[in-house]
Amino acid sequence: MSHVFADLGVSPLANSYLTPEALGEAELFYPLRALVCAECLLVQLEEYESPAGIFSEYAYFSSYSSSWMEHARHLAELAIARFDLGPGSRVVELASNDGYLLQHFRRLGVSIMGVEPAANVAMVATERGIPTLVEFFGRDTATKLAGDSHADLVLGLNVLAHVPDLNDFVAGIEMLLGPEGVAVLEFPHLQRLIEGREFDTIYHEHFSYFSFHTVRRVLAHHGLTVFDVEELSTHGGSLRIYARHEADASKPVGPSVGDLARRESEAGLDTLEPYLAFGAVVAEVKRHLLEFLIDLRQAGKTIVGYGAPAKGNTLLNYCGVSTDLLDYTVDASPHKQGRYLPGSRIAIEEPAALARTRPDVVLILPWNLREEIVRQHAYVREWGGRFAIPVPRATLIE
Repeated sequence: MSHVFADLGVSPLANSYLTPEALGEAELFYPLRALVCAECLLVQLEEYESPAGIFSEYAYFSSYSSSWMEHARHLAELAIARFDLGPGSRVVELASNDGYLLQHFRRLGVSIMGVEPAANVAMVATERGIPTLVEFFGRDTATKLAGDSHADLVLGLNVLAHVPDLNDFVAGIEMLLGPEGVAVLEFPHLQRLIEGREFDTIYHEHFSYFSFHTVRRVLAHHGLTVFDVEELSTHGGSLRIYARHEADASKPVGPSVGDLARRESEAGLDTLEPYLAFGAVVAEVKRHLLEFLIDLRQAGKTIVGYGAPAKGNTLLNYCGVSTDLLDYTVDASPHKQGRYLPGSRIAIEEPAALARTRPDVVLILPWNLREEIVRQHAYVREWGGRFAIPVPRATLIE
């Protein structure tokens, strides 16, 4: 039996950016409703579009965020040192994007392979010298890859939420891992989503939303044991879990596992209550954001956006914000510039437009990157401009 976690109305696919020619055409909108299972407490979306329809051509390229690039470099260095990787080791990354992470292993002579279903993104990785298999990962792909050799390290950063068939995906990881191999997975933490009111991280490309409690159950079902966990600040609060084969006694379960499980239980995440209360919180955030923007407009302020992230499209479409409240938005990725946000149809400009138009307020849509964005565009304050964030509560940044 399932219950509603968050009902965000209807929305287009969050990464379906429009070309100027497409503005005269109709857009497809799908219900955007997250449900929670009363038994296992896994939060999932209703599926309206196939993975192939969402991910075969993708607009997100990891290399355009300097903070994310630094995050990737640090993870690679950590993994290489902790698991003694070098020539002769094999690393496979699932949803490897444009090769932003695997490039750090290649420099050490480690055997690498990326698996990336988006052909346009995989092509960029291949051009960089990162061997990439253009496929969706699961049992079949794992069988193919393991036929060459098993992996010492399997990486999956922000992919677990994008997987509609969790059992096929996790079973594939178990098949691909060598006897003493390690899987490192990162994903947004549901506890942080709830506490931070981060409803905008819900969109059709994210099929599932995980507590630590739930992800451990999923992995254990396929013979994988979580032996360590780290809490990260990325994407509004994420988890990095380390998993190994259940039979691998060389990696004992560390105290971090029991500690986080206990804190989730204390927060009530092993009961339905916090899940059922979230819908009312979402509605309150929407009302306040609209009041915030309308008050600025009525005071004669010009408002633009910064960024064209998927989360921004959920936010704008659910709240009904369009060019009546945001003149345009800017994004560092040339793959998005010159296009329009889906649903709201707000124009995406290059960041230089900020200095050209000198807006009063810049609303940061990828609020998880607020420090990076404010630092890179501090010149906005030269004409008295202010930065703002929309969640957990719309506010101007001091």
